[in-house]
Amino acid sequence: MPHPIMFDDADPVLARVREIALSLPEATEQVAHGRPTFRCGKMFAMYGGSRKGATKTPLPTALLFIPDPSEQQALAQDERFFVPSYVGAYGWLGLELSAESDWTEVAELLDASFRQIAPKRAVAQLPISSGDAPRP
Repeated sequence: MPHPIMFDDADPVLARVREIALSLPEATEQVAHGRPTFRCGKMFAMYGGSRKGATKTPLPTALLFIPDPSEQQALAQDERFFVPSYVGAYGWLGLELSAESDWTEVAELLDASFRQIAPKRAVAQLPISSGDAPRP
């Protein structure tokens, strides 16, 4: 039995995430487990999820991502970020988004996550530093 769809295609926050994520080289979108996921071979981001230990409380506008290892500890200590269910055990973090989110920060997080999993040929198409992440 397939997972039910757990997002609204007309969600303006999802539209912004899509714009940023799909601007990355070779990035694609695929619905998995009822949620939009963004991939470059492997998954580098997911839209929607829940906090670890709170799977019955969905966070429909959360962005789940793989943080840069050098920033993971600092991000984990920032109260805006959380350890998500299921993928949190693999080092992923989550951030609840809204229309007022800092979209430059979101672009930087997606860029860093992409760099963790993308093939070298795709990463080579990006600017040198994550500070030069694609702008929303």
